[in-house]
Amino acid sequence: MSSFREITVSHDNEQLIRHLYQVAEDQDGQAFADCFAPDGVFTNTAFGLTARGHDELSRSLDPITGPFPDMHREITAVHVATDTVIVECTLVATHNGPLPTPAGVLAPTGIKTETPCCDVFYISDGKVDVFNCYPEVIVTFAQLGILNNLEAAVAR
Repeated sequence: MSSFREITVSHDNEQLIRHLYQVAEDQDGQAFADCFAPDGVFTNTAFGLTARGHDELSRSLDPITGPFPDMHREITAVHVATDTVIVECTLVATHNGPLPTPAGVLAPTGIKTETPCCDVFYISDGKVDVFNCYPEVIVTFAQLGILNNLEAAVAR
């Protein structure tokens, strides 16, 4: 049976993550960084991005919001185990900005994408210590029509 403290901490941690998502959608890099501990880390596996500390964290949304300026998360499930929060969601966005890829830059296509994603957060003292984002970028590439011919797609 969970204690009152565990239930309260779990609720507070879920609210912290919901707030983090909102400021990310608002593209407020400073407020996003403020959700983290001073030595907090955000890793976006799809972009190969790891940001550490307030300064890097405050700029860490730029590589995502550039290609997908209207991105938001449709949350399908939230799992909280005291200081760990796991979120299953769909990243919904329109490709309206240049997207760097290993083969070159993909010009904006105007295509709406819906990318399955799992986010894992480790939290202590009301701040995010670690945020690991695992988007299924292969789904995004398929939706953008570049999965089978990346080089031709970036040459457009």
